[in-house]
Amino acid sequence: MARLANHGSRFAGNLLVMTSVVIMIGVALCACMAVMAAEQEGRAKYEAQYQLEHDPVARAKILAKLGRFEVDQARSDLKADKEEQSLADLEHYRDQVETAVQALSATGVNAEQHPSGFKELQISLRETLRHIDELIIQLPLDKRPWFQAVRSDLAKSQNSLIEALFPTLGDKRAKRGGP
Repeated sequence: MARLANHGSRFAGNLLVMTSVVIMIGVALCACMAVMAAEQEGRAKYEAQYQLEHDPVARAKILAKLGRFEVDQARSDLKADKEEQSLADLEHYRDQVETAVQALSATGVNAEQHPSGFKELQISLRETLRHIDELIIQLPLDKRPWFQAVRSDLAKSQNSLIEALFPTLGDKRAKRGGP
């Protein structure tokens, strides 16, 4: 009789452990879904703000926040075997960045003295380029050139922002004849 009682309590203990594991998995899945929904909501919020904003400095600041979301979306598309959509996401972001950089330059603001917008976008681009590099490494070799072209365009935009922020550095390079 003692054996039966012991066996039953062991079964109840195992059932309790299994139930706890299932509950923890459910909570973890809910948390993941909440994070994914928040990211989608954040991306949509910044995208809407970007579309409504007309001030180049404010647009650049919004775009700086949007960069991380765009790369995350591209990564999600790649995981879902949607390489074309992933590339389209990055191309869309590249186009927005190029437009923002041109608009900032057109303001005639001395970025060295008034770096607002220039600085935020440049820092964001530096981080975005690093994340795109990580994304490219995961791609098959035949898909990499298209993504590398987008990365190259973003790097050019970042370099133009650096030159605007640090014009004396650009002058020194021009005098030396160096890159």
